[in-house]
Amino acid sequence: MTSITERAAVRPRSKHDWLLLLLKARTLVALLLVLAFFSFAAPNFLSTANAILISKHVAINAFLAIGLTFVIITGGIDLSVGSVVGLTGMIAGWLVLNGIDIGFGWSIQFNTLEIAAIVCLAGILVGGINGILITRFNVAPFIATLGMLYVARGAALLFSEGRTFPNLNGNPDYGSDSFPLIGTGNFLGLPVMIWMLIAVTMGAAYIANRTPLGRHIYATGGNERGAALSGVRVARVKMFVYMFSGLMAAIVGLIIASQLRAAHPATGEFFELNAIAAAVLGGTSMSGGRGRIIGTIIGAFVIGILSDGLVMMGVSSFWQMVVKGLVIIAAVVIDQAQSRLQARVALAQEVTQSR
Repeated sequence: MTSITERAAVRPRSKHDWLLLLLKARTLVALLLVLAFFSFAAPNFLSTANAILISKHVAINAFLAIGLTFVIITGGIDLSVGSVVGLTGMIAGWLVLNGIDIGFGWSIQFNTLEIAAIVCLAGILVGGINGILITRFNVAPFIATLGMLYVARGAALLFSEGRTFPNLNGNPDYGSDSFPLIGTGNFLGLPVMIWMLIAVTMGAAYIANRTPLGRHIYATGGNERGAALSGVRVARVKMFVYMFSGLMAAIVGLIIASQLRAAHPATGEFFELNAIAAAVLGGTSMSGGRGRIIGTIIGAFVIGILSDGLVMMGVSSFWQMVVKGLVIIAAVVIDQAQSRLQARVALAQEVTQSR
């Protein structure tokens, strides 16, 4: 007689199985569709120069989306990343122009690597504060990070009383003249920021798929109470994801200040919305417990190509906002449909195995 396992293994795929497979691949399908559409609708869309430009725009969103993917998988949200981008950019500008004044006419000046390290630590610190509010004081992630959104934006404005830090070319005497290369430099034909994104993507994917920490992140989002009872240190996991999200925002702040050779406190406004859209479009479930880094990267490309393609077609910025909003709504609706369909398929498999 055929065993239950063998019967389940040879069970033919139903229409629900094929539909579920299509829903799981929705981000890749969407990417192919927008590429095909804009390659015909927008002139020179597939040129090498435009591809590199789009990749730069995508990278900005992708860094934030990677950090938010981990946060959302745990069942949380981080609304403060856009403001942290502005704050860390201002910190970078201050350090490049002024260093740290220690009084008596003396100041400490930093080279590019030291500036980058300080800015990244500042982002991690802000993320850590979010994590403490959520894990120690039981503040809802939405409220904690919404509050931090205002705190970080206000701090960015206080740095220069709302003014821009211009001419961030650095000083060769202090070793900070290479600061603009973070956002504008090239290596082996690709922008430095793209190599940074590749490294971050590989590292994040390794953490998610190959480490106990990654398994704990998914377990926390899937069933926080069950994860805690099974020995997962949920508070530490949440601290990590919010600190990692802060680090990603700091990297974006560095890149933008370097690209523009200027830092403005309003930088990063509404960045969190595009990043959330990329993560959700990439298959990250807003209810937690499900998401993939590679899916988020594809989602970031979809959002980036959609934005740049609409600009090249001359579509009004107002309509661009409408389209992005519709994309976010559609992504959430499809995610909910996938969850319901997965439950239906799992139930059908249980019934089949019990016969």
